[in-house]
Amino acid sequence: MRQRWWGASGRRVPEITVVGELDLGDALVLDSVDDVEALRRAHEEGRPVAVRADDVDALKRALARPEVATVVVPRPELRDVDLTEITYG
Repeated sequence: MRQRWWGASGRRVPEITVVGELDLGDALVLDSVDDVEALRRAHEEGRPVAVRADDVDALKRALARPEVATVVVPRPELRDVDLTEITYG
C-alpha cells in the first residue's frame, strides 16, 4: 500500500482510503482539486488535505497533486485500482 505524509504531522497514511477508514480530523477535505489556492494554503500551513473522488478520473487528478495526503473513495474497488495502468496506460 502506497502512503503519503499527513501534512506536517510526521505521520504517513494510505494515499487512497475508503470512507470511514481514516480519521480525517483537522484535514482540509475537498470535493475536487479545483481550488488550487486552498491546496496551496493548506500545504503552507502543514495542514493535511483529503480529497473525495467518486471515479477513476477524479482519483487520478487528486493523486497528481502533491499537496493531497489522501484520496477518499466511496467503494473499496476504487482503492484497489492499478495506478500504473490508469497513469501510463
